[in-house]
Amino acid sequence: MYARIAGTGSYLPEKVLTNHDLEKLVDTSDKWITERTGIKKRHIAAEGETTCDMAEIAARRALEMAGRRAVDIDLIVLATTTPDKVFPSTACLLQKRLDIHGCAAFDIQAVCTGFVYALSIADRFIRTGGARCALVIGAEALSRLLDWTDRTTCVLFGDGAGAVMLEATDAPGIMSTHLHADGSYEHLLHVPAGVGQGYGRLIEGEAFMQMKGNEVFRMAVRTLGRIVDETLAANAIDKEDIDWIIPHQANHRIIEATAHKLKMSMDRVVVTIDEHGNTSAASIPLALDVAVRDGRIRRGEILIMEAFGGGFTWGSALLKY
Repeated sequence: MYARIAGTGSYLPEKVLTNHDLEKLVDTSDKWITERTGIKKRHIAAEGETTCDMAEIAARRALEMAGRRAVDIDLIVLATTTPDKVFPSTACLLQKRLDIHGCAAFDIQAVCTGFVYALSIADRFIRTGGARCALVIGAEALSRLLDWTDRTTCVLFGDGAGAVMLEATDAPGIMSTHLHADGSYEHLLHVPAGVGQGYGRLIEGEAFMQMKGNEVFRMAVRTLGRIVDETLAANAIDKEDIDWIIPHQANHRIIEATAHKLKMSMDRVVVTIDEHGNTSAASIPLALDVAVRDGRIRRGEILIMEAFGGGFTWGSALLKY
């Protein structure tokens, strides 16, 4: 038994924040941001627009493409770093919105690798017979964790959601997933607040994302190269067998380094960072949906997804679309 992607969906908030807009907020420039990250603009959630709001729209679009109804879903796994509430999970809030009752629904927190983690868990549910129709979402409102006076972070991130519908099938879909983490690097990319460390500061808007960009960049390039090798070896396939790379959209230079590792032209890499910025757990399903809907990715093609995020976490998924 395999899990196959039957439908994709995504959502981006209406508000667009360009690099030129950021020039008015912090000491930066469009040229500086573009050259170092590849980002030209990002979408920002409206006042009162929540992670669940974005996840719902992406989920409904994935359902529509798959030709499924909400009642068909027997598992919801939602990856997010920015849940609507401490509890219940945003997955449970989404379950209520979709009028689904009784199936398992839970959140996964692995930051930028969150969607790959969520996809891997749903895949295992389906392979073992625990589910037959799973909704997997990555959704983030990262703008609410940003210090808009810190130019090292506020230029990088945006909001959005992406979703896939997974169905049980006897033909190969998701071929393998590979998940890793190393908490010893937590200080390089984190939000210094939580239930045990002054959660009130986060609620009051006094705790924001902190990142040591150069160290994160170096670790990401090295680690993503290894995860690509691991994925290819596990499936006994060559680099030439890969039709598309769908990377986490963190930095254009990291994406180029991964493509170089696979000796693939950038024409075979789905890149949305220029339009979306870094949307953390939402970035891979957002990019997938864009490429599916514009006709680039077609049925039967081999895709590799790879991501690296705070924790540090990293992971990959190899699948036949």
